[in-house]
Amino acid sequence: MLTSRRNSSGAPTQMSARAGRRDPRLEGDGPGGEMLGLVAARILRTVKWQVRMAESGGSPPVAEEEEHHGGQEERGLSETQRQMLDRCLHALKQAKNDSHVLAALLLVTRVCPAHQLDKLSLRRIFEAVGLNLPARLLVTAAREDAPSGLAASDLLCLGAALLAALSTDPDMAAHPQLLATVPLLLNLLANGATGLRPECDKGSDGGSGTDGSSSSVQTSGLDEATATDCYQVLTSVCGLPQGPELLLSRGAIPALCRAVEQNQVLSRQRGLPLLGHLLSAKTKKKVWSKHPAELLALLLRLSTDFCQASESNRLSSCAQLVQFLPPAGVALESKELRDAVSAVWAQLRPMLQSRLTPKQIGPVLVLCACLLDLYGWDPAGPPKFCCLLVNRACVEVRMGLEEPPGNEPSPELQNTLTGCYRIMEAAMEQACSAVDAPSPAPSLPALSLQQSRQVLQVLQEAFSAVVFYLQQMDASRYGDPFVFASFRSLCSWLAEETSCLKQEVMDLLPFLVGYAQHHLQGGADEQNLSDWMAQMSVNEEGGAWTGGEPLRYLLPALCHLSAEDAPRKVLLGLDAHRLLVDFLLQTWTSLKGRGIRDPSLETACSTLLNFAVTEPERVRTDSCFRTLEAHLSEALPVLVNKPRLLVLAANYCTLGLMIGRLKSLPSGSVESGQRRFFLAALHFLRGALESVPGSGPARVSAAWEPSWDEAAELWRLSLQALGGCARTQPWIPALLRDDGWLSHTLAILSQSSALPDQSTQDALQEALCGAAQQCPLCQQEIAEAMRRSDGGALSKMTSLKTVVGVK
Repeated sequence: MLTSRRNSSGAPTQMSARAGRRDPRLEGDGPGGEMLGLVAARILRTVKWQVRMAESGGSPPVAEEEEHHGGQEERGLSETQRQMLDRCLHALKQAKNDSHVLAALLLVTRVCPAHQLDKLSLRRIFEAVGLNLPARLLVTAAREDAPSGLAASDLLCLGAALLAALSTDPDMAAHPQLLATVPLLLNLLANGATGLRPECDKGSDGGSGTDGSSSSVQTSGLDEATATDCYQVLTSVCGLPQGPELLLSRGAIPALCRAVEQNQVLSRQRGLPLLGHLLSAKTKKKVWSKHPAELLALLLRLSTDFCQASESNRLSSCAQLVQFLPPAGVALESKELRDAVSAVWAQLRPMLQSRLTPKQIGPVLVLCACLLDLYGWDPAGPPKFCCLLVNRACVEVRMGLEEPPGNEPSPELQNTLTGCYRIMEAAMEQACSAVDAPSPAPSLPALSLQQSRQVLQVLQEAFSAVVFYLQQMDASRYGDPFVFASFRSLCSWLAEETSCLKQEVMDLLPFLVGYAQHHLQGGADEQNLSDWMAQMSVNEEGGAWTGGEPLRYLLPALCHLSAEDAPRKVLLGLDAHRLLVDFLLQTWTSLKGRGIRDPSLETACSTLLNFAVTEPERVRTDSCFRTLEAHLSEALPVLVNKPRLLVLAANYCTLGLMIGRLKSLPSGSVESGQRRFFLAALHFLRGALESVPGSGPARVSAAWEPSWDEAAELWRLSLQALGGCARTQPWIPALLRDDGWLSHTLAILSQSSALPDQSTQDALQEALCGAAQQCPLCQQEIAEAMRRSDGGALSKMTSLKTVVGVK
C-alpha cells in the first residue's frame, strides 16, 4: 500500500528536494500557502462527506449531496471520469510538496463527485494521498508559522477529516502510520486543541521538530466536527481484531477518562461508549489493574450522575454504569467506591419496587447482579428488599424460560436472565446460611427463618424452569453461551440442594454428564464460551477456557448424587466415573508443574471415593479403576513433596488405599507401580503426628496443622483402609515393618500420653490390628511395645491388646 509514496523498505520517501530529516510541517512553495487556503474548504467538505458515507454503510447523506449535485445520481464513474481520475492520481503520486497534493485533491473533488466514487476508486485515492499528509496537517496546526492563507483550525479539521476517511478502510486503519497518530488524537480529545502541544516537539516520523514556538491555536476548544473525526479514527481502530489492545497500549484509557472528566466535546456521546467497549472485553481485569485511579474517578463521577439523574434517565443509564464497574474479584478497597455503591443501591430500591416494563427491568436487574458480585449483600439494603430482589429475578427467569419448546429467548432477554442467575446464586448462599446456621454470616442481611424458606421456595420454582429449558437442549446447542450460563447456574443450585426436584434432576443427568463430557473432550476450541467467561468474569482462575469448566461446576452435584443409591446407578450407567478419571488425568498434567491448589480435583476424588466405598464389585471389574490406580501411583510420590497440595495428596492417598483394600491376592510378584504407591502413602501418613517431649499428648505436625481441618478425616479413613489392605494383601504388613511405618507409629504412641481425639486413636488402632492379624512379626513387635509402654496412648488401645494377647 502507498507504494508511490514510500520507498522499498516501507519508509516515507522524501517529497521535497531538501536534504536531511524531513520537516514535519506542511511543505509549501511560497505562494502555495495561499493555495492551501483556497482549496482546503472544498477538500474538507468532500472528505467529510466521504466519512459520513462510510459511516452510513455507503448510503449518501441526501441533504448535503443534493445541495451540490441537484439530487441523487447513479453511483459509479463514467469512462471519461475514470481517465481523469487516473491522471489526478498520477499527479498525486508525482507531487513535489503538500501544496501540489492538495491541488490534486481539489481536482479530484471536481472531476469525481463523492457520491459517485465506488470503494475501489475511493481506496486508490486514499493510497495515493497516504498517511503522512494528515499527520503533518495536525502537527502544523499547533505551530505558530503555519502557511499563510490557512487557519490553524482548518488545518486541524482537514487533517482529522483525512484520517477519518482513511480509517474507514480496515487495512488503512491497521496501518502502522495511522496507528502512530492515535496518541496525538487521544491528546487532542483529552485536552482540546492544546492537546497537540505535547506532539509539537517531534515530527510525524518520530524526529524532532524545529522550535518550541507556541501554538497558533488561540483557544483550547475543539469543534464538534473535528472531535467526530477523531472518534471515528479511534472507533475504526477499535473495530480491528486486535483493536482494543492497540488502543490500550497507546494510552486510550487515561486520555478518554480525562476527556470525560474535563467534559470535552462529545466525550459523553462518543468517548464513554468507546471506553465501555474497551472495558467490556477480556482485557477488563488487566485494564483495571493498570489504571485503577483513572477508572475509579470515572466510576465515582458516573455513579454521582446516576444518582442525580431523573427517573427516566436513570433507567437508561443502568446498562452504561454496568460497563464501568470493576470486574468481580478485583473490587477496590475504597471507601469512596463503597459509599458510591451504597448510594446506587439506594436509587435502585424504589425502582425495583415500582412497576417496570420487561424492557426496563432487565438492565436494572443486571446492574443489581453486578453490584452483588462487587460487594455482596451487605450494602444492598434490608432483608425485605433482598427478598423482593430475588423474587423479581426468579419471576423473570420463569417468564423467560417457561415458554413452549422452540421459543428461544432473545439476546436482550438472555442478558437479563444471566444477570438473574447471578442474583439467584448469591441468594442461595444467603438463604442456606440463614437456614443451616444459628445466626447468619455478618456480611449477609439477617433473614429470618421464614424469609429464608420463602427465598428457597421461589428459587426452587425458578430452577425448575431452568431444568425445563435444559431438557430441550441437544448437542447442537452445546456451544451456546446462554446454555452454559443456564447449566452453570443450575450446577450452583445442585451444589447446595439435591433433595428438591430429585426426579427431574435424575432425568436431566444424561444431559448434564453429556454436556460436561463434550466440553472436556473438545478442549479449548470454544471461542464463544471463552469470550463469555471473560466478559462475565466467572473464571475464578482468570485463565482461558480449557474445556473442563462445565465439569468443574458440576462436580459438587456429582459428589452429592453419587452418595445416593438411585442417582449413583444412573451416573454409573452414564460412565460418569470414567469422565472423572479423564478429568484427573488431564488436569494433573498442568497441575504438577504449577503446584497451585485446585479444589475441583479434590471434589472429583471425593466422588470417586463414593463409588469405591459403595460399588466394590464395579471397582474390582471396571478397567477404568485400573487406569485410576496407575495414575495414583504416578502422582502420589510427587504430591507428598508439595506441601501446598497436602489436601489433594490426602485425597489421592485415601482413594488409592480404598481401591487397594478391594484387590484380590496377587498371583505373582507385586507390581512396581503398586509398591511405589504404598511406599508414598506410608511416608505421607506418618508425617501427620509428632510426639511432644516429656510424654505429653501427641500433636498434629507443623506441616499438617494448616490443613488439618480438611485433611484429618481423610487421614483417618486412609488408616482404616490401610488396615483393610493389610488383611487382603499379605505383602503389605511386611512393607509396614520394612519401611519403618510400624516402628515410627509405635514410638509416637509409646511416647505420648494421649492422641488428639478418639477418632484418631480408633483409626490408628484399626491399621495396627490389620497388620497384627496377618503378620506374626508385626504382632510380636506391637506386643513388645505395649509391654514397654507405661500409661502411654498405646496402652489405651484395648482392641489391639486383645489381638496381640497383651493384658
